[in-house]
Amino acid sequence: MKTNKIDHIGIVVKNAKERLKLYEDFLGLKVTHIEELPERGLRVYFIQIGETRIELLEATNENSEISGFLEKRGEGIHHIAINVEGIENAVELARLKGFKPLSDEPKKGAGGTKVLFLHPKTTGGILLELVEGEH
Repeated sequence: MKTNKIDHIGIVVKNAKERLKLYEDFLGLKVTHIEELPERGLRVYFIQIGETRIELLEATNENSEISGFLEKRGEGIHHIAINVEGIENAVELARLKGFKPLSDEPKKGAGGTKVLFLHPKTTGGILLELVEGEH
């Protein structure tokens, strides 16, 4: 597996339209892509800043992937995503190196990407997302 760059920083929000006042109105950044992921109960807003993006994650139902996080911790940084090549090998490699993947294979991510999350208890408290592909 080859690592390329920080792909994005995922931030959980209750109301993306409200939070966009910071990124668009104050910082002058633009949303470059909005996508619904109904199978994950998410709406994602990507905001470009240099080579990296900020990803606002908004729940579209009460059983979304982020509902528990939002309930326990509130709004805030959810994960850091690293762009990689060779994500198909990441599950086995992670296990060999003592890290715990949250799934047995990469899943569908926004923009047609493949994603794999590593459990924060094995990464020093950081939910790490590996992303293959460009949006």
